[in-house]
Amino acid sequence: MHRYKTFNRKKSMIVFLAILFVMLFLVGRLVYLMVFCSEYYGTKAEDLHERERDIKAARGKIIDATGTVLAANKTVCTISVIHNQIEDPEAVIAALVKELGISEEKVRARVEKVSSIERIKANVDKETGERIRAYGLSGIKVDEDYKRYYPFDSLASKVLGFTGGDNQGIIGLEVKYDEYLQGKNGKILTLTDARGVEIENAGETRLDPIDGNNLHISLDYNIQMYAQQAASKALKQKQADSVSVIVMNPKNGEMMAMVNVPEFNLNEPFTLNYEVPETVTEEEKQNLLNQMWRNQCINDTYEPGSTFKIITTAAALEEGVVSLEDSFFCPGYITVEDRRIRCHKRTGHGAEDFVHGIMNSCNPVFIDVGLRIGAENFYEYFSSFGLLKKTGIDLPGEAATIMHAKENIGLVELATMSFGQSFQITPVQLVSTVSAFINGGNRVTPHFGVAVKDNEGNTVETFSYETGNAIVGTETSEKIRYLLEKVVSEGGGSKAKIAGYSIGGKTATSQTLPRSANKYISSFLGFAPADDPKVLVLVVINNPQGIYYGGTIAAPVAKEIFEDILPYLGVEYDEEAAREAETELAEY
Repeated sequence: MHRYKTFNRKKSMIVFLAILFVMLFLVGRLVYLMVFCSEYYGTKAEDLHERERDIKAARGKIIDATGTVLAANKTVCTISVIHNQIEDPEAVIAALVKELGISEEKVRARVEKVSSIERIKANVDKETGERIRAYGLSGIKVDEDYKRYYPFDSLASKVLGFTGGDNQGIIGLEVKYDEYLQGKNGKILTLTDARGVEIENAGETRLDPIDGNNLHISLDYNIQMYAQQAASKALKQKQADSVSVIVMNPKNGEMMAMVNVPEFNLNEPFTLNYEVPETVTEEEKQNLLNQMWRNQCINDTYEPGSTFKIITTAAALEEGVVSLEDSFFCPGYITVEDRRIRCHKRTGHGAEDFVHGIMNSCNPVFIDVGLRIGAENFYEYFSSFGLLKKTGIDLPGEAATIMHAKENIGLVELATMSFGQSFQITPVQLVSTVSAFINGGNRVTPHFGVAVKDNEGNTVETFSYETGNAIVGTETSEKIRYLLEKVVSEGGGSKAKIAGYSIGGKTATSQTLPRSANKYISSFLGFAPADDPKVLVLVVINNPQGIYYGGTIAAPVAKEIFEDILPYLGVEYDEEAAREAETELAEY
């Protein structure tokens, strides 16, 4: 009996200690949760009773060199419903179907969905949002928002780019400078009860958005308009696939205009700028959109043709293998190894010096000069001029040069390279390189971005761009300007001549691959004034119909652009030279 009582006492003690331990553990746990974790769980509890809605920040503007706003914001609304607050579902559905033009099936599915908040439609115009708000129906939320807006629709579309539904940049400057343009979204926090119904008189906690900064660029609205009008006219007249124009300051690389027609409507970027069959699949349509958005000036390469003779000239003058007085003879062709390469003038130019060789754009002359330079040296100049690297322009998707490997350059390859064939570069690469040859020798970085400023006009950041070491001497630069002025005043670029202005330039006609397709690219590169260039213009016409010679169809487009922009830029008009030109024309 004594043993039994002792056993029971021990058992009772064990039970008591176990209960005490559990109670102490629970008390300790409670103290831990209430004291040490109170802030964490308080926040969690608060979160359970808060409903969060974003307030979009206004994206920064894109502003041109004249102060014209090229990309702005338009106030729109986001329409949402809160299931637990809807008192009359049928009235809500009817109102949203009527005002938003969405099918009843879609609206009903979202209204009846049990969720904290359900978006019905974004980017609704403000007037429609106000009408929906006027219904006074419980459960509908109308939040003001921003949508990107481009005042000039298609102007510089492939340069500016556009934004997506989340207000982030997709192509062009919009994506390149997205970190500056994007602001920081704000929030509206609303307290709700356990059922998700907003608590009356609880008020809202509002975290205001921070607007994005404004991007100031070198592109000039007026110059872009002049260039785009001239390009559009050429596109229509020549029934070309596309026309590209670059207008640049050759001294510092500032882009004044960049045109790629046909452009597209920035306010409807997912609408093709031409009709397609209804049978086109979504994947096919996306590929077509990608093509429409391409900026041919930087994304596409081409054989530059005779405009590249400027670069061959620079290399030859620097190497000292040619002088302006050197004599040549053109019988209409030249034989390199076992290949006969023809001049564009089948009957030949006969005897000519180097000045007339470039004025006539004579292939045999430049093949001779290229062979004098030699394959190894030619490749080294190609590299030292910066042609094997990208320009670094502040636009996404710049293509690289397509060039022979050094060891694969034989005499025939050297011959064709010397007059701009058998390799490919981008238009922006061509203007960047030629700019160095006419500005005294310094290679510049082409660019649009100038500065970032806030809405009060305070400068946030000023952009600077690398100016490379001199790639040719000042004497070579002077000679190139002289030669190219002769091309326009007396040679193959005469259709770009304007009385009263000195213009230098070079024409080109190249054939696309495959050669059997018989498609051509006509181009003209010009600058003014010839003795002190302030502006450079490149015109590239892709697959023109009918006459396709650069001197015949591209040079007049450049002339039209020069006629508009030279007075606009304040380039001095030489009245005496203009009178002399008129007299010569009358005598002729």
